Amino acid sequence: MTDVPLSILDLAQVLPGESVADGLTATVRLAQQAESWGYRRIWYAEHHNMPGIASSATAVLIAHVAANTSAIRLGAGGVMLPNHAPLVIAEQFGTLAELHPGRIDLGLGRAPGTDQVTVRALRRDPAAADTFPADVHELQGFLNESLVAGVSATPGKGTRVPLFILGSSLFGAQLAAALGLPYAFASHFAPDALEVAVATYRRDFRPSEQLEQPYVIAGAGVIAADDEQEARRLFEVTRRERVRRFLARGRELSDDDVELLLDGPGGAQVDHMLRYTGVGTGQQVVSWLNGFARHATADEVIVVSSAAQRAASVRTLELLAPDPS
Repeated sequence: MTDVPLSILDLAQVLPGESVADGLTATVRLAQQAESWGYRRIWYAEHHNMPGIASSATAVLIAHVAANTSAIRLGAGGVMLPNHAPLVIAEQFGTLAELHPGRIDLGLGRAPGTDQVTVRALRRDPAAADTFPADVHELQGFLNESLVAGVSATPGKGTRVPLFILGSSLFGAQLAAALGLPYAFASHFAPDALEVAVATYRRDFRPSEQLEQPYVIAGAGVIAADDEQEARRLFEVTRRERVRRFLARGRELSDDDVELLLDGPGGAQVDHMLRYTGVGTGQQVVSWLNGFARHATADEVIVVSSAAQRAASVRTLELLAPDPS
């Protein structure tokens, strides 16, 4: 077992050859398994216009998973708040909290979670990110006592759904500290500012009604297998899949093309994104996660299973399970 609680960020993937329904069925099954394995929580992220990710309607997905599980905490990691009116999110997550009391989290990010064409399709104001701090404050008000005269979130008011600030820079760290909220750092794909952001958050944290002491969740990629050689093989498959995803630029890449890109600056960029990825047997990755938690001064680690194949991804989480019984 790890020295800190383990949670899961599930990307709700739709793999090649699967339907969306297949991917969502696998998402529910993973949540049921994670619950039996003792993971603290599962989060789903708002992404749009990504054919391989089925969590765009995040609150709807959480509702479905919650109805098919019984105890594990579920939440958004996160809702991209500038895409939405705070009142709507308060109503959505207030409804979830009333249906599944004590089980719902609400992580908040300020990025669009998509490309610029889709931003326009979402009717998102490009300047909406500038009001993120005020929108978080307004949302917090709707979930407690409304800050807007004559407007009440129903459901939502009084549910006090716990909020988390997500980020990969000093901005999120400073906001989480100022509001006295937990801070989740996206080190599983954006490793650069981990140490300084967490240090800033801990130094500047102000206690709030929700949280008396700072609380840090750090993201980590993981690939575990029954033997180290197999885990290393799976990691190499993941590196190549990342090259195809991020560097193909709309064209089909041969294996030789992938090898050339891996040896160049693009490959270095992919490897940098994978910097905080534990690879090995279950025991080896647990040891790595303990070292990572100390490095990040994290109170909790949220893992992303980075294996490209679903069976290998599920096996990774099983091998790292806090309570495999």
